[in-house]
Amino acid sequence: MEVPSSNRWQEITLSRMERLEKLIESRLVNEADYVFSLDVDTKFYGRWGAESLGRLIGVIHPGYYQTPRDQFPYERRPESQAFIPHAEGDYYYGGAVIGGLLKDVYEAAKTCREQLAIDAAKSIEAAWQEESHLNKYFLYNKPSKVLSPEYLWQDFKAHTNEVKIIRFSQVIKNYAA
Repeated sequence: MEVPSSNRWQEITLSRMERLEKLIESRLVNEADYVFSLDVDTKFYGRWGAESLGRLIGVIHPGYYQTPRDQFPYERRPESQAFIPHAEGDYYYGGAVIGGLLKDVYEAAKTCREQLAIDAAKSIEAAWQEESHLNKYFLYNKPSKVLSPEYLWQDFKAHTNEVKIIRFSQVIKNYAA
């Protein structure tokens, strides 16, 4: 699947859910049971196996797994469809990975795309684009499996005592390029 380039990385993430929804509708609907959407600027370092399969998969964001809930970077503007009130939310999920059964990922992608469109019509861009909408979706549609940050680490972060195995990681980005 080819992703068109853009001058703003945010534009690419804003269209992720629409591309995923269309890919499932047009090519995967009769071809697969599971689908995972992974950021292109990521790298596999370790085994990623059947333990990651489930109805709907969320991955805890590596930047916030030790952060108190009231400090999560949820969208806090009530006018956004991605709005999550203070004192709500379980985890802060990374938007670089979403997966699960085709029908469940399709519903998540479709709902997020619809909510993104409502925000766009009101000239609103959520704090963390589609990641904010995914976190809102997971607030009311709990993932059947939550994967630890070892499934979505960040190459610039040091290894920690809590995360000993890095299976998948975001590479260091060059936003100037």
